[in-house]
Amino acid sequence: MTVEFTDANFEELALNTDKPVLVDFWAEWCGPCRMVGPLVSELSEEYGDKAVIGKVDVDSNPEISSKYGIRSIPTLLFIKNGEVVDKQVGAVPKTVLAEKLDAHL
Repeated sequence: MTVEFTDANFEELALNTDKPVLVDFWAEWCGPCRMVGPLVSELSEEYGDKAVIGKVDVDSNPEISSKYGIRSIPTLLFIKNGEVVDKQVGAVPKTVLAEKLDAHL
């Protein structure tokens, strides 16, 4: 299940876990975000309990978007042990996201 990260729950759900985390920073009005969104949902189903996979709506959560310096969307951050370990800016194939996530399992 895809997690809806917010300014309020981000630390608890994304930073305080021993699993790798994939965070998709997106917005409703962003065309490339609409292409990446379904891929993130598919990855969430495929990885199940092996990883925490979710989305941050940048319009509704400016605090966390600002903290991570999100200037272009979609931006996908890969977090492990509370630290950003990889980043992908822009729409890419699902295989690219899966490879980056697999590297931190």
